[in-house]
Amino acid sequence: MKYTLTASALLYLIATHPLIAAPQEILSYESISLRVHHNNPQLAVARFRIDEAVGLAKQSGRLSNPTLDTVMSHNSRTSEGSIEIGITQKFPLTNRLKIEKEISSTEIQAAEAEVKNIERLIIAEARQEFVKVLAIQERKSLLKQQQDLATELANFITEKSKQGEISPLDAEQAKTASLKIISQERQLSTEETAALGKLRPLLGLRPETEVVLSGNPAGISLTNNISIQRPDLTSAKLQLRAAETDILLEEANRREDVELSLFAAGERNEDSPNGLENETIVGFKLSIPLPFWNNNQGNIDAANARRNRKNQEVKALANQIEHEAHTALTEMRQWAALITELNDKLLPLAKEQTDLLEKAYREGQVDLQAVLNSRDQTLELLANQIDATREFRLANIRHQTASGKP
Repeated sequence: MKYTLTASALLYLIATHPLIAAPQEILSYESISLRVHHNNPQLAVARFRIDEAVGLAKQSGRLSNPTLDTVMSHNSRTSEGSIEIGITQKFPLTNRLKIEKEISSTEIQAAEAEVKNIERLIIAEARQEFVKVLAIQERKSLLKQQQDLATELANFITEKSKQGEISPLDAEQAKTASLKIISQERQLSTEETAALGKLRPLLGLRPETEVVLSGNPAGISLTNNISIQRPDLTSAKLQLRAAETDILLEEANRREDVELSLFAAGERNEDSPNGLENETIVGFKLSIPLPFWNNNQGNIDAANARRNRKNQEVKALANQIEHEAHTALTEMRQWAALITELNDKLLPLAKEQTDLLEKAYREGQVDLQAVLNSRDQTLELLANQIDATREFRLANIRHQTASGKP
């Protein structure tokens, strides 16, 4: 019997086959910032803030539209009547329009800085999840090595127990230790799934995309330089500048706009005994508001208060940034000291002790529990090394983020 695959059926099979359908992305630590810049959906939404500010800037600093005034009248008992057509335009007596344009230009720069700050935070979060996934995979690799050693020891014990040299209980105990490692590995796999679930949307990846980590972040190195280049601080300073300029705007609004009208009128009057006569009148009218009852003092006071608030916000943010950077740097130093101690002292000593105990066990000088306890201790120290390296890298990311470094 022959079967014919249509094009649609073939595409369906390709799309649904698990080995074909799942796309794969190779992700390096260095590529995170570029991926976030181009693919993060939250960042794409934030960029519309700039478009909004640009649109508002186009609208600011413009004269109001002129008005067309018309008046018509007719005497119902005679043929007398008149018609008047005029154009009225408002003009500011101050530099209000120029100030409005300055404020709008500053608000565009502030919106751009806000978007950069959002990007900074998203990149930091993505880098943190990358480091977490990397640490989990290192822990899983460590457990795989321990699993191989446990299997080797279990095989040795099984063989010796068959020869009557070792108790069969030791073989069961070795199998239990091996199963414990498998359980830990499954727990780490669940944690890895959760971390990847947070990483994918930050990079604009689909849920089914397989992520393969490539390379490691920079090694363990410390810096004493704290150079602040935070876009949120830039945005706060720009908002302060806009608030200061807004005071000038409110002061300019003390004087309301003048109105200038140009008009032409035609009248038809009956002039006895000459009869109806037509007259044409051309003129202008100037209307100047007098600042008797409203000098805009309330809005000026509010603008001054807003300026003071923005100024205090800048100081508070600068103080917060300084503390964030200093705290992260202190954490880096502490984790680096722990990593050095683990690498130079504790791990070599633990590995040497484990090797000696395994040799003694094979020679029948110690029991199995001593070997297993020593292995657990070594495994715990190796896990501590991975965790300390992870925490150092996370603190380094926090330090870079606090400093505003890309």
